[in-house]
Amino acid sequence: MAKSEKKNQNLMNLIKKVHGAVEGVDLEKHRQSQDHFGVLLSNNKEVDIKEIEIEGIHGEWISVNRAHMKKYVILYCHGGGYSTGSSMYARTLTTKLATSTSMDVLCFDYRLAPEHPYPAATQDAMKIWDYLMLLGYGARDVIVAGDSAGGNLALSFVLKLKQQKRLLPRGLILMSPWTDLTSSGKSYTTRAEIDPVLNAAYLDEMITNYAKGENLEDPYISPLFGDFEGFPPTYIQVGDNEILLNDSTMLHKKMVKANVSVKMDVFKGMWHVFQMSPFKTAYEAMDKNAEFIYDICR
Repeated sequence: MAKSEKKNQNLMNLIKKVHGAVEGVDLEKHRQSQDHFGVLLSNNKEVDIKEIEIEGIHGEWISVNRAHMKKYVILYCHGGGYSTGSSMYARTLTTKLATSTSMDVLCFDYRLAPEHPYPAATQDAMKIWDYLMLLGYGARDVIVAGDSAGGNLALSFVLKLKQQKRLLPRGLILMSPWTDLTSSGKSYTTRAEIDPVLNAAYLDEMITNYAKGENLEDPYISPLFGDFEGFPPTYIQVGDNEILLNDSTMLHKKMVKANVSVKMDVFKGMWHVFQMSPFKTAYEAMDKNAEFIYDICR
């Protein structure tokens, strides 16, 4: 085994331990431990975090404490299977995103399932979008980003904007997006043994929490089934070792068919939302996100 592969394997084992520590406990404990990890792993002297309340939704602005670009803003949708996660948990990503792009990032705590199943999260995302418009940003000044279930939310709420014939954001960044709640991708089987983060049982539980009794092919639940014609430029990052690999590759294929300007990077040996981890490949991936943003903001 090559040195880098061995290092990867060790990292994956560690990730497995961390996820094992929070899985299988009750949701409330899971949520708290994620917040704890988020704060622990995102201690970043370069950023300021300002808490905010928007129509009863808690959120936070993450800004670099140096001269930076004010014209554009990143609206961030956190992951956590729609049942866990928060802006605090997402700091491992939002702080990296703010420092690599020198842009302000707004992350918000949408209501979580099972207490608030579909469509609560999308409704909350719309409120935050409207708030940004009220602040004076135009739709084209906003880049929408999200990881995992947050990638699902980013897609479903942009589909919602499109349905309402509203202006769409300038671009989309999706990290390991969960696009298909019908779990039709082959990678659910082919990557089951090596994925250190996700497994089918966990996802089934999240699906039940979020969309019990709903049609899972509804594009606002599984955006993979959406119509992407006219969608903004999109950049997808996914790990080669995750069961959600095909959620990304199938989305990419569909977007290409719909003539969306879409780019995808599959990171060899990487796992679900590896960008959270404090190591080289994660920072390189964030730099690629920044490059994509600079390209579309020219």
